[in-house]
Amino acid sequence: MFDHVRTALLNGFFPFARVCCATCDNRLMIADTDITSGPARPTLVLGVTGCIAAYKACELVRALVKQDVRVKVVMTQAATRFVGPVTFRTLSDEPVTTSLWDDPGSSAVHHVSLAEEADVMLIAPCTANVMAKLASGRADDILSTTALATEATIILAPAMNTHMWRHTATRANLETLRSRGVIVVEPDAGELACGDVGEGRLAALERILEVTQAELSRSRDLVGVRALVTAGPTLEPLDPVRFLGNRSTGKQGYAVAEELGRRGARVVLVSGPTSLPDPFGVTTIRVNTALEMQAAANTVYGDADVVVSVAAVSDFRPEHVAGDKIKKDDAPEALVLVRNPDILAEFGADKGERFLVGFAAETVDTLEHARQKLVAKNLDLVVANDVSEPGAGFGHDTNRVVFVTHEGDEHLSSMTKGEVARRIADKISARTRKTL
Repeated sequence: MFDHVRTALLNGFFPFARVCCATCDNRLMIADTDITSGPARPTLVLGVTGCIAAYKACELVRALVKQDVRVKVVMTQAATRFVGPVTFRTLSDEPVTTSLWDDPGSSAVHHVSLAEEADVMLIAPCTANVMAKLASGRADDILSTTALATEATIILAPAMNTHMWRHTATRANLETLRSRGVIVVEPDAGELACGDVGEGRLAALERILEVTQAELSRSRDLVGVRALVTAGPTLEPLDPVRFLGNRSTGKQGYAVAEELGRRGARVVLVSGPTSLPDPFGVTTIRVNTALEMQAAANTVYGDADVVVSVAAVSDFRPEHVAGDKIKKDDAPEALVLVRNPDILAEFGADKGERFLVGFAAETVDTLEHARQKLVAKNLDLVVANDVSEPGAGFGHDTNRVVFVTHEGDEHLSSMTKGEVARRIADKISARTRKTL
């Protein structure tokens, strides 16, 4: 396993890591270089769409610049009918982009470079048309392509006619976007430009700014934190065809790794077999068995500040693994199993100053088992969930969890696994700000 990790390192999969010499037990160590350096000012990409409320985006730019935020404005062609690009150029002191064909003066693909610069992307005002584009994944102008390419948190502040806001298509698009982690600052009610009265007015600028500043703070709150995340199942072979496993898909663990990485942490994800792509900006090590997961996690653990153990590690493995497929007539009447190592318990025994998070996926007495796990494995937080509940647990995009700590229990409502990951990252941030 160590050879596998070393090969991955040499092939460039661990760009921020180094391997110690033999005197350091061949442990993989996260670089001790300064990883907190970077731009002093957070970058906000502000999308402006074709709506009468576009003029209010000027005040947003002014306020954000005063708060020492770098603002890069992207406008749809329709938006330029309401406010000129020169206005935003003057207020932001940054180039304004209005077309996919604008020449940014560099060899970079412009919508990709904008997407990668963004710590947060805010679209205010956001029309019903642009919401529909984002929900369906259309990318036919500079704003929609940038939104599709960015890994940053996206905030929408919709503004439109009341009837458009209430339409079932708009409501469906909203739910789709929210399920993907998009934050929506819902519009206010009042008199609209068309003369109608009802919901649809752009939300108060103070509320939009409050949400935006909170997300800009989150986007950097884990810079300097080194995190190890385990995810997915482990599969224990009986022979080259069959295995013992479980129903974990890895969705929750991957969401945690991606959220931590999005907020500036250096993340190594050790993953059992899943069909999920590697999270963006995260170093991923793929394994199959519990012993392989233990070996890979141990290479990273020594230099981790935070460990989030989401993986559903098999408790047992077959004592003997057949070299060829076992035929029915030759199959034994009983399997002899041996216990796998308890990776998280081993980490808890050598905890030090680390923040350890475990998961308790149960079907009965969930909280009781979670509280026992918290103490027995020396953890700081256990995320407990009853996987027998509808819409929770393995294979679902949503989850209903309880945060169990030494201070008490916190029951969360049903939410997407991305939102659960966000709440876990908030807990980690609150802890690491006190210790780093």
